[in-house]
Order: sequence, then C-alpha cells, then structure tokens
Amino acid sequence: MKLPKYRYLPFGYKLMLSYCIFIVIPVLLIGYLSNAVYLNSIREQTNSSVQGTLTQMSDNISYKINDIIRISDLFYYDYSLARHVRNYEQGWLSYEATTKYLLPKIASYIEATSQRLWLSIYFHNEDFPEVYRIFKDEDPLGSNENRYDLFHLSRIQDKPWYRNYPEEKYGQTMVWQRIEDDFSFERISLLRRLLNVQVTTTIQEIGFMRMSVPLSDLFGTVDYTKIGNGATIFIIDENERIVKASGDASYRYDQPWDKSLYKDYMILEHDIPGFEWKISTVIPNHIFEQNVREVKLLTFLICLVFTVVYFVSGALMSNYFSRKVGKIVSVLNSFQEGNFTKRIFFKGQDEFSQISLALNEMGQNIGELIHKVYVADLDKKEAELDMLQAQINPHFLYNTLSSINRLAKFGELDKLQRMVMDLAKFYRLSLNEGRTILTIAEELEQAKAYISIQKTKYEDRMSVSYHIDEEILGKSTIKLIIQPFIENVLEHAWCADRIHIRIVAYRERDSIYFKVIDDGVGIHADLLKQMEDPDESASTGYGIRNVNQRIKLYYGPTYGVQMYSRLGIGTTVLIRIPVSRMEGRTME
Repeated sequence: MKLPKYRYLPFGYKLMLSYCIFIVIPVLLIGYLSNAVYLNSIREQTNSSVQGTLTQMSDNISYKINDIIRISDLFYYDYSLARHVRNYEQGWLSYEATTKYLLPKIASYIEATSQRLWLSIYFHNEDFPEVYRIFKDEDPLGSNENRYDLFHLSRIQDKPWYRNYPEEKYGQTMVWQRIEDDFSFERISLLRRLLNVQVTTTIQEIGFMRMSVPLSDLFGTVDYTKIGNGATIFIIDENERIVKASGDASYRYDQPWDKSLYKDYMILEHDIPGFEWKISTVIPNHIFEQNVREVKLLTFLICLVFTVVYFVSGALMSNYFSRKVGKIVSVLNSFQEGNFTKRIFFKGQDEFSQISLALNEMGQNIGELIHKVYVADLDKKEAELDMLQAQINPHFLYNTLSSINRLAKFGELDKLQRMVMDLAKFYRLSLNEGRTILTIAEELEQAKAYISIQKTKYEDRMSVSYHIDEEILGKSTIKLIIQPFIENVLEHAWCADRIHIRIVAYRERDSIYFKVIDDGVGIHADLLKQMEDPDESASTGYGIRNVNQRIKLYYGPTYGVQMYSRLGIGTTVLIRIPVSRMEGRTME
C-alpha cells in the first residue's frame, strides 16, 4: 500500500521552524518583560502620585478633626466652667453668673474656630436652666444665631449612643459618631464627657457635650479631579459603608462598600488619622494604560517584523537541505514499497554524498536478501502448521466408520444417513480448501457437526449447551481448536452413564475466549502438568499441545490454551486468540 506523500512534518519545515523559534522566542520574551516592567513602573508612579494626593487629603481632614478636638479640649479642661456648672444656685447672682460668664465663655470657645459646628451640652445639674432654640426640620447650622444648645442630661440618658459610651480615660476618651439628626443633615458628631476634676478619688461626670460638624466641611478637600477623570474617591466609615463619594454620582450615602465590583480597577486606600475611617480611591485602568497599549503595539510590530524576516531567511536556508533530505526520503519510501531499484546521486564529498552511496549499495543487496528471508520464513511456518495439522488424531474417523458399519448392519438407515452427512460436513470444514483460517461461525459449525456424530453414537448419555456471543461469529480463527477438546472429553472424562459439555465463546477487550467445560471425572494435577509441558512425551496430552502450539505459532506467545481441573468436579479448557477478521492473512 502506497503511503501518503507527507504523513509527517517535512525536514525542511522542521529546520526552518527550529531556526526561527530560537530567534522569535527571545524577542517575544524580551518584549513581554519590557512591557511588564513598563506597566509595573506606571503602576508604581500612579500609586505614588495618588498616595501623595490621598496623604494631603487625609492631612487636611486630620487638621480639621484636630481643630474640633482642640475646641472640645477647651471645655474639657476648663476647671472654672466645671465649677460653675456643678455649683449652680438659683437666684439673681447665679443668673448673672450664667449670662455674664458661662454663656459668653461658651460662645467665645465656639468662635475660636473658623469651622462650622453646633455644640450641644447636657448637664447633670437640674437647677441649671436649659437654653435652646427650636429649628423644626431645618439644620441649625444654617442659622446665623448662637451655635449652641444647653440641655439637662435627662434628655439623653436613655439614648443607646449615650448608654453605650465607653468607660472614661481622662483626656483620651472621645468618640466620633453619627447620631440623631446627623444622618438627615449629613453631619458627624464628636461626643465627649464633662468631668469634675476636683474629685480625686473617682472621675465624676457632670455633663456631656456633642459637637456636630457637616461632612461637606470636614471632607471638603476630597475631590476626584485631583486624581484624574474617571476616578472615584470614597470615604468609608468603620462599618464599611460609604459616607461620601466624589466622582460617581450613582453612589448614595450609607451604601455598603464592595471592592469586588472593581476587579479591573486599581484600588488605593489611606487611613484617616484620629478616625476609624479611611479614604478609598478607585482608578480605572484606562487612566494609566494608554501608554501601555502603545508599548504593546510597538512590541507586537517588532516581533512581527523579526518573525517575518527570520521565517523568510529560514525558508531559504532550509530549502537547500530539505531538497536533499526529500530525495533520500523518496528512496526510502521506494524501499518500503518493495522497489529497490531507485537510486540517488549528490555532488560533492559531504555527508549527503556518503548517505547516497550507502543507500545505492544497500538497494542492490537488501531487496534480494529480504525476499529470501521472508520466503524462507513463510515456507518454514507453513511447514510447521501443516505438520501440526497433520498430527491431529484421526481415530475418531475410524470410530465413526465403525459406527456407520454397525448402523448399516442393523438397518438403522436414518441414523446412518445423519451420521454420514455430519461426517461429510465435518471434513468439508476441516479441509477448508486447504486454508488454515476460517470464521468462528464455521469453527463452531465444525464442532457441532462432530458433536452430532457423537450424539448419534451416545444418544441421551451426552448433552451439550452453547453460550455464544453472536458479535464474534464474523471474526477469524485457525481451524480445529475446539473439536480436539470435545473429543478428549468423550474419550477420558466419563465418570457415570451421562456427561454434560458446555461450550462458551465471548470477547473481552482485544481477545476472544473459548471455553470447553465438562462435569466429568477431572484430571489429576500431576497428569495435567504433564499434558501442559511442551517437553513431555507425545503420548500424554499431545492433542492439547498440538492446539496450543498452533495458536502460538500463528498468533504469538501471548495466546494459547490453559486448563483447569479438579477430580470429581470436571475440567475447563480456556482458549485465547486475538480479535481479527477474515481479511487478515490466510495460509494455503
């Protein structure tokens, strides 16, 4: 059969590809590394620039926070203010002290900062008068009036934010928290106690103050344009919720902060000193990847140019060598097809010239040598198969002829006719026009013809059952591998007046198995070992060895016959051959 011209990658292409690959791969690697380094550099520069901007924003917020804390310190550490609040007495003197000392001092402290804030102070002393204004649903910071209220502490003593306020550490305890109307007016409050510092044994709370500051004032410097168009800056509170967003109007306040929404963005964060809040900046990649795309394009163009140049040069270089290799391959293909007359000639004294001379010389001798060896091997194998086939014991023919004679003598013409027909079928299949190979269906038909002959002889004393996989009937086998074992059962396995034989045939993976199973007397282990030993004398189990040798000779040493037997139980013969069809080799 003639092979396709190319069932493999030609040598010229291999030479060209290997040459180009060793050039192109370093170019691609360098391009990839330079692109990665440049991208990392841009990211680092962007990160440094944005971190600097966030630091400025954070410092500005921290300054405003510290300014509010500074005002709260004026109230916290003012001993005279605490004394007036604690020792308040009713009457004209106390009223005068309140209006001329306490309220002006509170106002002066508030005026000490340029930031807008609203102060609410809650006193334990119930004798102290409340001073407040009613603004209904309006923000008190929108009024130009005094920016403070004075209340009794009983107004807040049941509020959760007051009851959950942490234990006091002098000079340290303060809480930034959004409470009450802070949410509706977009504010945040600094919460702090007022203490009686003259009591040395315990810390006594005499009041509580709340300073409310607009978020817009506190975070006024948070501007996304300082980062770049498309960027968004979020102020995130301690509960991971958005307090303020600059640059993305779709975000509402108090919306949960979810980083997973920005998988393709660069996210930078910076803590706000004095707060448990942080600034988170989301930067789309297009802000800094424009230059990266340019580098990628340039790298691609350079790699493409180098690839084209080296492929063209590689093709020219490999073409010179591939023509010579192609000629050598064409000669080898001719040798493979059995044509040993083809020759090649190369000029010069290089390796190709030496190869051509060697091939020409080999072509003159190898054809004849291979033919002789092949023919001799076939003759030897045919002779061995013919010899083994001729060794099949023909004594059942003598017994059958004797049975025919006896039937004729007693006038049992129907049995006589059936036995003659079965004998004719058996030998028609056995002779098989001189061929060794037949289908499994024909092999089984031959065995059934033999069994029919024996049934005529033994009648009801023998029974046979079949378990045949119909899928294998079209496969091929060498002939006479089942009948000798059935004959062996009928000659040696009787242990009573009746005997049963079961014939099994099936396929398992790439092998076909035949089993001949009987319920006869069984075979002693020593005798079974002698029958399977190829070196034993021919008088013991030669039929088994005959079939086994024929199978191994034809199919190879991995196939053959195995026997399993136990005395008083019976014998199983296992025959294994490969799966093959009739179009496989035949021998005549």
